[in-house]
Formats: sequence, structure tokens, C-alpha cells
Amino acid sequence: MAGLTTVTGPLRVYGRSAQLHAINALLTGVRDGRGGALMLVAAPGLGRTTLLAHAVRSFRSLRSGTALSTRAVPAESLIPYSGVHSLWCTGAAPRPLPKEPGALLAVVRELAGGHPLLVCVDDAHLWDAASRAALGFAARRLGGPHPVALILSVAARRADDPHLAGLPVVHLDPLAPPEAAALFDDMTAGGADTVVRDELLHAAAGNPGALRALVAALTPDELAGRAPLPRRLCAGSAPAYGGVDPSELPPETRELLLLAAAAHEPGATGSGADAELVLRAGAAAGLDVASLLPAEAAGLVRRTADRICFDVPGLRRALYAGAQPARRRAAHRLLASALDEARAPALPRRLHRALAATGPDARLATALTVAAEAPGAAPSPALRAAALSAAADLTQTARDRALRRAAAADHARLAGRPAQARELLAAAASESADTRVRGTVELIRGRLALGDGPVADAREALLLAAELLAPHDPESAREARLGAMAAAWDMGDAEAYLAALGTPADCPDTAQSASADTGPRAERTRTEEPPPTRPSSPAPLPHPSPHAYPSEASLAEEYRAAMAVVMRGRLRAARHALRGVVALGQDAEEPSRLLRAGVAALVVGDLPAASRINARALAAARASGAEIHVPQALEYLAYAELRAGRHARARAHAEEGLRAARCTGQRNIAARHHAILALVASMEGEDEAVGAHAAAAARTADRHGLAQASTLVQWALARVDLGRGRAPEAAARLGPVVRPGPRRGHFAVRMLAVPCFVEAAALAGEPEAARGCVAEFAAWAAQGADPQAPAQLARCHALLAAPEDSDALYAVALARHELVGDDFESARTQLLYGKWLRRRRRPGEARGRLRDALVSFERCGARAWAEQARAELRATGEAGAPEPPGGLSGLTPQQLRIARCVAEGATNREVARRLSVSPRTVDHHLRNVFALLGVRSRVELSRLVARSEQLTAHDEP
Repeated sequence: MAGLTTVTGPLRVYGRSAQLHAINALLTGVRDGRGGALMLVAAPGLGRTTLLAHAVRSFRSLRSGTALSTRAVPAESLIPYSGVHSLWCTGAAPRPLPKEPGALLAVVRELAGGHPLLVCVDDAHLWDAASRAALGFAARRLGGPHPVALILSVAARRADDPHLAGLPVVHLDPLAPPEAAALFDDMTAGGADTVVRDELLHAAAGNPGALRALVAALTPDELAGRAPLPRRLCAGSAPAYGGVDPSELPPETRELLLLAAAAHEPGATGSGADAELVLRAGAAAGLDVASLLPAEAAGLVRRTADRICFDVPGLRRALYAGAQPARRRAAHRLLASALDEARAPALPRRLHRALAATGPDARLATALTVAAEAPGAAPSPALRAAALSAAADLTQTARDRALRRAAAADHARLAGRPAQARELLAAAASESADTRVRGTVELIRGRLALGDGPVADAREALLLAAELLAPHDPESAREARLGAMAAAWDMGDAEAYLAALGTPADCPDTAQSASADTGPRAERTRTEEPPPTRPSSPAPLPHPSPHAYPSEASLAEEYRAAMAVVMRGRLRAARHALRGVVALGQDAEEPSRLLRAGVAALVVGDLPAASRINARALAAARASGAEIHVPQALEYLAYAELRAGRHARARAHAEEGLRAARCTGQRNIAARHHAILALVASMEGEDEAVGAHAAAAARTADRHGLAQASTLVQWALARVDLGRGRAPEAAARLGPVVRPGPRRGHFAVRMLAVPCFVEAAALAGEPEAARGCVAEFAAWAAQGADPQAPAQLARCHALLAAPEDSDALYAVALARHELVGDDFESARTQLLYGKWLRRRRRPGEARGRLRDALVSFERCGARAWAEQARAELRATGEAGAPEPPGGLSGLTPQQLRIARCVAEGATNREVARRLSVSPRTVDHHLRNVFALLGVRSRVELSRLVARSEQLTAHDEP
């Protein structure tokens, strides 16, 4: 029996907010005199021991209390103790633990002696039955005058132990990709090669123990990418599998495990292998369900009613990759035969048959390709990619092999696996120099670069693809051209966008617009009517990326024709065609068609339809496994919410979209989500959050040429300046963005920032600098794309008008705000009107406007703007201007979010990842929270948050 666990330094626990919250709540109760128990349940390697060590450390940080920890060992090791366990306590000799339930409870209470006591038992499932019964008996009776906390850790396969029934259970799942990435970066100090990092994260599959074992097994040169990774990278090690070496299992067990791994391998989707399929295939080889028992007993796999799941995800890949090719082929042959008997769908049967083949097979390759490319609701993109890759391996002709490899790459891209897609593309490009192969490779390469790469490179690749594919595959050539349009949009290059629409013969209406870059008419073309998705949203909607384009020529041509008209500054004329796009795609089931229809709905200003269609696109993307569409659907939803003035919902969609974009390797979309979050935070007055999101967006935008994201960042930063009353700084920041010139902002975003620039220039005493922009803004607002624009235009005119005209213009602006809603924009007009009235020595009228502004700002969480309104109210002589009440209501929205996360048990790093800010920002806010609330520890903060939320819930009707 091991002694007390020693914690030698700060623990970094990733992705365990809920578990830490449960542990901290238990420890807080013990300190306050309430005992209790908790059972941590997890598969090997997921961090049960780490959480116990965290509990010991946290308990010791309480000024009084004894931490006591035991480590369970196999029963045969207990012989020297004559059948009893030993309990080790700091400064005391080992105490025998009797197996009698009541006696064990008495020993624990005696050790406590009326003082707080923590007992941690790791691997309690390894104790013999009598000891587990005594442990469970004691755990269920802790409390009362004996403040004792008992935390047990149990392997997932033994979570239903009847001796431990009735205890509160906390489960540990594999880490999410961002959390696993943060753990890896900590272990390697950020010095690993990017490709090596991705490979190891994929191999570990979110298992911290497996990830540590993989990193420890590599040399510095292998980690840095200077030496190739070993072939059996994912083989893991015994410590990662709970101390069990799979190679020591009986041969029949290893064979059945390989069958399970092979059944799950193609496409690597789902939560496990089909148990019926594996057992049917095993029966053909003389294996039965009893062969699985040693692996279950060792905690390597878990069998449910219909699945065989690997408790350590990395083990599945290790078993499959580490097996000899002949054994893998034999496993797939058995699975194919079992599927044939069950008359399963064609694709999985043919895929296993292909993976069992020993050489080229043209007939099987063709049949597998047909099954993989069959339209309709069927296999996930990951499974399609696996099938097409296997078909390519069976293909003898270089051209056909390369085309199938490229098709597999495209499905891997759709599945959100860019590394796999690029690997397949490289193989395809090396296999054939055929024109169609080159065109297909460039098309997929351009699509990948649109999600993560310089968009100028993406545009060139996509234009080359369109040229190469035109004689062979007109539909793919059209998609490539649409992708080039998307790249030009991100670049902020209107001419490049017009050129990508097609030749003058294809798009005669655009020829004149594309040919001129100077003169009044050209300026109107770029500024009066931005392209479709931007003008109608306070936060512009990005151009749909090429993977959002459905294959149907009619829908693509409807969109293309509408864009030709829109880019000429004639949105009104394009509305009929855009509504046609909505009608064609709104009832579709494919994410790509739905995304197109959702974009068109946003363009024509049908916000209910836009929210409904994009939400359906999100659901369809998740259901079909097209992970590549998820962050884009969330982006469109966020823009729809911003346009409707629902900033909190926009934040929720953008935060989720940011995580999805990171998981699918789409840094360009992640940058746009950061820009959305910066805009929301700028409304709420969260200066540090704006800075963090703006910096994150700018890092990618600068490297990849994302003019749209760069412009949005400047707009968000300028709104922070305005909210803090720094009008000259805001005007200086926005001037280059909104004014005409070669280095101005994105052609579709600059008009949206004009109202902020006019406000900043007027308040800074430089109204003349804004008059030219107002004329452009008026022409743009007349197109009717943005319902907020008329009210904003009247506000701009009021700011620049003569004193005798401003009063009426402010009244017009407020009347127009009433027609469309949006508390934030209406409150900004009320604030400016109140300021104007006060400076005209009309304090009574000013107070009414300023009170209305204050209430609206508080309702939408715009704290910095609310402070301006309070200051103006005080300047009118109003003594009772309300200040924020005490308690949590005195925190900023960002501080409140951080306080709640910390109260749930999250570490600073976890809070930073959840809110997409830096750990330093979290630390700064947390210090301010402690000062504002008068608390001294995270435990006190947790209690205060819980008490406040209970009072709030009690007060609600």
C-alpha cells in the first residue's frame, strides 16, 4: 500500500471544469462541517489520479485539515498485511483498515477527530469484495458531526459495482481537441512541429495518459520534425492503458480485439464497433464472446448491448496499425463475409472486401467507387473518404487512381480532416499529370486554402482549376469559379470578384463595372451597394465559401446572376433572383444548399427565414458528418443574430463556431468568428476581450490576406474608443477604413462603419471630414438592404446639421429606430441627442433622453456606454442617477462570465479557452472580481455565486 500522494507543484488540469467544481463543492462542505463522498469514474489514462492529487492539494490549501490518501494494489500484494489494507496519514504510522463495515467507518471517524479530513482512494475497484463493501458502507454514512470527505476513483468498467452503489458519480470523458492541444503545448513547451502535433493529438484521441506516453516515447528530433515518426506511432504504452500491455493478452483475445478495431477503422466514425458484426465474424474464426473477457477485465474494452467500445481511444488505432498486413486483411475478410451474410448495405461490404484485397482489382474498385459516390442520405464524408481511398489502392490506371484519391481528399475535407485531405492530394498529384487530375487537385487545394491559407493563393488555385476543368467537368469548373469569387471577397478585391464571375459573354452586366477603377460611377459601384451578404447586417456576412455551393447548376447560376447585378450597385434589381435562390434551397436536406439559401435570405433581409434556414443547415451538417460546414453555419447564424440586435445569441453562436473552426482546421473562419466576438464585446464595453479577439483575428488576417476580418477588427476597436469617450482616437482609426482611397477598408464593410466614423468625427470637432462619407452612406442606405441604415443616416445628418435642424433630425432618427428595434443603436441615438440637448442648455429634456439611453444600455449589457449616459445625467444636475447595485450585478459581463466559470471549478486556462481570451486577461479580471466582491479565494467566490443565483431564482416568478 502506497503512502500519501505528494503534490510537488501546481497542477494543470485540462477540460475538467465540472469535475473540479464537484470536488471543490465537496471540500467546501467538509470545511464547513459537512461530510460526503464522491466517486470518479473513467477509463484508463483519462486522469482519475490527477484529479485525486488536485483534491489533496486543494484540501491542503484550506488552512486546517488533514489530507489522507491511499493507493489500492492487487489483492495478492496485501498478504503481508494479513488481508487488511493500511491507511497512511501525515506524521503517523500506518493504520490497519478492517474489512468490517462498521469498524472501517469508526477508524475513519477516529482519524478525523472532529477536524476536517480528506480520504482519497485510487483504483478502488482493485480492492477485494469485502473491502469494497466496507468502503461503500463508510462512504454512504459520512457526515454529521464528522466532517470527512471520501473521494474514490473507479475504472469505467467497474462503475456499476453494487458495493459502491448509491455514491455520487462524476464521469471523465476524453478531452476535447482544444483542451488536448493545450495539454500537448504545455508538455512540449510549444516546441513541437505542427504536423507532429496534429499526428500525436489524433493518435491520442483525447486521452491525456496516452498523449503523455506518446510524447515521452519520441526523441527531441522526432518531436521537432527533424526525424520521421515511428511507424507504430499510435501503439501507446502500458501506462497509457492502465498498466496493461495488450501484447500479453491471450492470442484469441488479441484476434477478437483486432476484429473490433478493423470493424471500426474505415472512416473512424461512431462510438465503437458493431458488437453483433464482430462476434459473427469472430465465430467464423472459432472465437466466441468469452475471448473478449480478458480485455474487459483489464479495462481495455467495454461491451454494451450493441457496441464494443475501446475505453482508451488510442488503443484501437494502436492495435490496427501495429498488426501485420496479413492479419489486417484476414480481419477485413472475415468482416466482409459477415456483412454479406447479414445482407448489409453495399458500401461497408465492399470497403471491407477492398481492405482485404492483396492487389489491384478493377471490378471491385469500380463497384466501391459507385457505392461511395451514390447520392442521397447515406454514409458520412469520413466513410466515403475511406472507401474512395481504398478504391484508389485497387486501381491500376494512374489517372483513375489519382482521380479517386482526389475525390477521397475532398470527402476528408468535408469531414473536417484537412491533414488527411492534403496527404491524399499530394499522393494524387504525384500519380498523374493528366489535365483533369491537375484541375481537381487545384480545386480541392484552393478550397482548403480558403479555410486555412492565404486567400490570394486560394483564388489563383481555383481560377487555374476552373481553366483546367472547363473542357472535362463544367460543373466543377463552375464551382471553382465560385470559390475564386469567395477568395476575392475575403481579399476585399472588388475587381477580382467581378473577374471571377466570368467573361463578359457569361456576365455581360458586369463588364463595365469590372473595367473601371476610377471616376464617380466606379465609386458608386463599390460603395453604394456592397455585395450581397454585407449590406444588410451590422456585422457583415462573409461570402459563402465554395463548399457551400450545391452541385445543381440552376441554383449556382441563380446566385451567380444575382451577384452580377448586386456588384453593379443594384440590389433592388437582384432581389428577385436572390429570392429564387431562397426558394430553391430552403427545403433542402443537404447543408450546402441550405447554406446558399440562408445567405440569400440574409441578403434580402428576411431574418426569420435566415435564422431558420441556417439553423437547419447546422443540424444537417452535424447529422451528415459534414463537419466542414458547421463553423460556417454558426457564422451565418451569428451574423443573423447581430443584425437582429440579439448580441448574446450572436456571442453564443460565434463561441461555438470558433471551437468548431479550430477542430476542423479552418483558421480563416476562426478569424471571422474572432471578429464577431470582438464586435459583440465592443458593444458590451469589454475592452480586454475586444483586444484579445481583435489580436487573434488580426494574426490570421495579416498572414492570409483577410481584408474583411481586418476591417471588422478596426471597427470593433473604434467602437471601444467611442464607448470610452475617446472620439479623436476612434476617428483616427476609422478614417482610413471608410474614406475613399487605395488602402481603404473592405468594400462591403466600410459602409457599415460609417455611422461610427461620423459620430467620432463630429464629437472630435472635425465634422467636415465625415460629410463625404455621409453622402455615400445615404446612397447605400437608399438600397434598403439594412433596416437600421435609415435611422443611422438620420443620426448622421443630425450630428452634422446646423443647430436649428438637429432637433428634428434626431426625432426622425428615433422614430425610425422604433420601427426596427435594436436597443443598442436606439440608445446610442438617445445618448447623442441627450448630449446635444444638454449643451443647448435644455437639461430637463436631456434627462429624459439620457434616462432612456441608460435603461437601454443596461438592458443590452453595454456597460461602457451606460457609464457615459450616467455621467451625462450627473452633468444635467440629476442627483439620483442609479449606480450598479452591489453583488454580482456590479460586475461587467465579461467579469460575470469569468466568475461563473471559476465558480464551476474551471482553471484560469480553461476559462481562457472557453471565452477565447488569454490567461493573463482572465487573471486580471479575476483579481478585479475578488476586489469588487470582497472575496479572498475561489472557494468563497463559488459560494457567493451560488448564493446569488439561488436568490435570483427565488425572486423570479
